[in-house]
Amino acid sequence: MTAEAQDVTELLLSRIRDVPDYPKPGVLFKDITPLLADPAAFTALTDALAGLCSAHGATKIVGLEARGFILAAPVAVRAGLGFIPVRKAGKLPGATLRQAYELEYGTAEIEVHAEDLEAGDRVMVIDDVLATGGTAEASIELIRRAGAEVAGVAVLMELGFLPGRVRLEPALNGAPLTALITV
Repeated sequence: MTAEAQDVTELLLSRIRDVPDYPKPGVLFKDITPLLADPAAFTALTDALAGLCSAHGATKIVGLEARGFILAAPVAVRAGLGFIPVRKAGKLPGATLRQAYELEYGTAEIEVHAEDLEAGDRVMVIDDVLATGGTAEASIELIRRAGAEVAGVAVLMELGFLPGRVRLEPALNGAPLTALITV
């Protein structure tokens, strides 16, 4: 890691607040709202993610509901690329592509507008946290079903004690997975 990248990592980490016992006892929640409220930290995060989009030849950016929207939209503006929201099923009007995925206790579905992705697109998936990898994996499937290519997956923070990276490896099919911070 370069000295500059180390400085960015330290800045980002310093702006993430630990909230014990939220949303339930025994959970240590990583609150990114102080990072978002700090213009220098939010700019550093946006620049780092935009740099990954450029390095991986992305032509569009997908943000995963809900906090992925907060990160991906300014990254798209900074990188000069289009932003495409991936939403929970039933939240987008018009024709959509849907993808189901497994939760710990059941299933969920996400969707994207059918016309937003097409062959030739190289799509960077951006989210705030990689935990179990279910939503990211489903978004990769949606992108490929639309005929587009996955340029990579980038997250602010990876929860290294959860199996998200292992779950995503087969779906990535060689596309890079980058976490700016691993806890």
